[in-house]
Amino acid sequence: MSNTSFSRNLLTWSQTFDRQMPWKDRTDAYAIWLSEIILQQTRVAQGMPYYIRFIEAFPTVFDLAKADEQEVMRLWQGLGYYSRARNLHFTAQQVADEFGGIFPDNYDGLLKLKGIGPYTAAAIASFAFGLPHAVVDGNVFRVLARYSANFIDIGTPAGKKEFTQLANQLLDKKQPGRFNQAIMDLGALICKPANPSCKECPLQKKCQAFSQDLITQLPVKEKKIKRKTRYFYYFVFRKDGDYFIQKRTKKDIWHSLYEFPNIESKTVLQEKAIKLAFQQKYPKIKLKIKNRVGPITQLLTHQKIIGQFFEIPLVDSKNLNLPATPIEKLKDFPFPKMVLSFFDHMPKKKKASRQ
Repeated sequence: MSNTSFSRNLLTWSQTFDRQMPWKDRTDAYAIWLSEIILQQTRVAQGMPYYIRFIEAFPTVFDLAKADEQEVMRLWQGLGYYSRARNLHFTAQQVADEFGGIFPDNYDGLLKLKGIGPYTAAAIASFAFGLPHAVVDGNVFRVLARYSANFIDIGTPAGKKEFTQLANQLLDKKQPGRFNQAIMDLGALICKPANPSCKECPLQKKCQAFSQDLITQLPVKEKKIKRKTRYFYYFVFRKDGDYFIQKRTKKDIWHSLYEFPNIESKTVLQEKAIKLAFQQKYPKIKLKIKNRVGPITQLLTHQKIIGQFFEIPLVDSKNLNLPATPIEKLKDFPFPKMVLSFFDHMPKKKKASRQ
């Protein structure tokens, strides 16, 4: 497989098709790192407004390092995979405190930073420092699997290793950043998962999947995700204009985010069981449900969360042992998507402060 013709055709194509993104063509490691962390497990269209939000709030790694964790989590709110946000904040502090705000300028040094794996390290190394490391994401896997008509499963360690080796073999060592961006753009815009634009592809003449009519069969990814289901029953305690929220502190989903007090079950609970569980958890509080919302479903990678919300007015909150939060202050806290969906169901007058 000729790396010269592959690279030449790819880079020639990239000159005529520019994919506009706010971090593209930037060479400062901080901006590149920020964009790559945000784009992990996230589509570009979804991640772009988050990148803009973060770069405006924290123009430098020092700004991010000094930020309060709650503010970082609030800006990340809705993007999911919240460990990325915690790692982002931790690494910013590490780079600011231990490296004087300067990211390591080599692949191995970047790999030692929390939240940075081989893909992100290769991206920063090539885009910021011009080092010859191939970036291999889902788009690149697809391009290479089709170009070489390789049926190895891209979800397996062997598949990832083989395609990473191929990507590094084809990489233009003199222009690694341009090459990496071009092949990712090709996968996103031309060599799409469904209905690829093969007639417009600069690699079509030597694409083995195209010549053998195998496009729809590649790439191969047979791993199936098994989701477990969890049922959350939220108690939305309200006293006048105040609500009562708590922070999730266990090493579980939505760690460091806020929510309403709740009980969890592995199975659906009938109303009688919900009332019994409530009485056991809050023996001194009378259960008087004013409003119900749900069920609301949220799909995570390995979990399915089904939530129901019960709005409960309080006469006295001293037995709850939670601080009162005025409704207009709720916007200052980061919440999981499940709770944000509840806010959307609140009467307009109440939820205005969330906007």
